[in-house]
Amino acid sequence: EVQLVESGGGSVQAGGSLRLACLFSKRTACMGWFRQAPGEEREWVTTINTEGSARYADAVKGRFTASKDYAKDTLYLQMDSLKPEDSGLYYCAADSRWTSFQCKDLQAGYNYWGQGTQVTVSS
Repeated sequence: EVQLVESGGGSVQAGGSLRLACLFSKRTACMGWFRQAPGEEREWVTTINTEGSARYADAVKGRFTASKDYAKDTLYLQMDSLKPEDSGLYYCAADSRWTSFQCKDLQAGYNYWGQGTQVTVSS
């Protein structure tokens, strides 16, 4: 069982920055961030493996950066140049089934989820 607790969400104006954090109770090979806007499907944002190698959705590439601090057992998502379309509930996810080379970019690829943290970007 892996416990995930997100924090760091809030309200910011377009062009601003936020840093989300996800405290995890156990290390897994694959972790990721997803987001869900009201009335929309949950969408993949980024995947990061044990070695710190990350992939990003085209919508956030160049603006968002995922990283891990194993000393603090925390996954981060640094979000810069935020846009109103980045608003939504952001979820941290982890998976214990895959190796670092098998991390997925879809919901079914994760078997542990946090409760979500809200991000609101105003224009």
